[in-house]
Amino acid sequence: MTMPLAHTYSHIVLGLGATGLSVVRYLVRQGIEPLVMDSRREPPGADKLRQEFANVPLMSGGFDCRYLVQAKQIVISPGIAMDTPEVQAALDMGIEVIGDIELFARAIADKPPCVLAITGSNGKSTVTTLVGEMARADGKRVAVGGNIGIPALELLESDAELFVLELSSFQLETTHSLNCIAATCLNISEDHMDRYSDLESYRRAKLHLYDQTRLCIFNRDDSLSIPTEPHNQNSFGLGIPKVDEWGIADGKIYHGATEIMPLLHVALIGSHNHANLMAAMALADAAGISRPAMVKVAREFTGLAHRCEAVASHEGITWVNDSKATNVGATVAALHGLSGHLGEIILIAGGDGKGADFEPLREALHGVSQLITLGRDGHKIAALKEGAIEVANMAEAVAKAATLAGSGDIVLLSPACASLDMYSNFMARGDDFRHQVELLYGN
Repeated sequence: MTMPLAHTYSHIVLGLGATGLSVVRYLVRQGIEPLVMDSRREPPGADKLRQEFANVPLMSGGFDCRYLVQAKQIVISPGIAMDTPEVQAALDMGIEVIGDIELFARAIADKPPCVLAITGSNGKSTVTTLVGEMARADGKRVAVGGNIGIPALELLESDAELFVLELSSFQLETTHSLNCIAATCLNISEDHMDRYSDLESYRRAKLHLYDQTRLCIFNRDDSLSIPTEPHNQNSFGLGIPKVDEWGIADGKIYHGATEIMPLLHVALIGSHNHANLMAAMALADAAGISRPAMVKVAREFTGLAHRCEAVASHEGITWVNDSKATNVGATVAALHGLSGHLGEIILIAGGDGKGADFEPLREALHGVSQLITLGRDGHKIAALKEGAIEVANMAEAVAKAATLAGSGDIVLLSPACASLDMYSNFMARGDDFRHQVELLYGN
């Protein structure tokens, strides 16, 4: 453990990495020299910290209560649970514990509302990116980040007039004063059950965003996304919209009675992505983004890597990489989204389930002709469908899928699990899937 100088620090940054570094940079710009603590021996970002801030001490390998309980403010990284004993000790002493998003909110508190915020179990990154692209297409100065891409505090260095933020439940636990133009919780399904006591506590963390916005936009098709308290609100959904709602009728997207565009012109695949698109349009509309800009992006945006991404088509078989489906809800959404497909669907699933209940997958698996599982919890998913095939790795999974699929079929990697039992992250898992498909066909 690298010991800091023997005096107290008014501000402590708990957890380094990209977020922690962004907090250090922000605090130093305010004339504050913080102490950084991280439970890891050599945390990511340690070298950069030393290069940029030789005078900022790093205490690694654990959290020292002696310093925590003397601080005025602790800025905690989202990966550290609030019930960590050392954090609880500081909270019990009345010390403020906040996250980087709360610092961001306070930094823009004197501006008119200029944030569009997106949370939810699935689809956050797609919707966040869509809204950012719509704003750019409309000529707005926009900055996109938060839980994806650039940490929120670093967006303050841009000349943006509009901020589009993806926010996780972990970030929202420590955020209280965002003043959003509009915000959405796209959906709620079991995720991070290794950190939350139950689904309701996870939902409360997500819906805390609704208390920090002028307009709440919820998903009519997911009752858990509906605000629990009265708010100024609107909704999106796959059914026919009423009044000012966003929805679908006769194969077209509508805002109330106004036709926006035919679904045939939408580049994204799957009905779950059509819901994501409408959520993005509702947010964009609230920020005054023009309809032509929305439609232009909807026609051109084919999706993000590892999110229902068609990576190959050989012999009439479409191979789809949805490695970002790290929870059950994401895989259910992908399967429902592809339920209109006329060919067979062969699903590759499994990995680290993070303590989740796989039972909600059972019904969605009726639409799958063959299930192939792998990873630590693959056997639990295999138990949900008769005839499931368990394999040892991605190479075996792809090879087996190739023998089962025919022209017009889809092979879908949508794991319903995290990847860390076998890979460094979900991107590496998706890349392996693509690589194995390429090897199979000699590309």
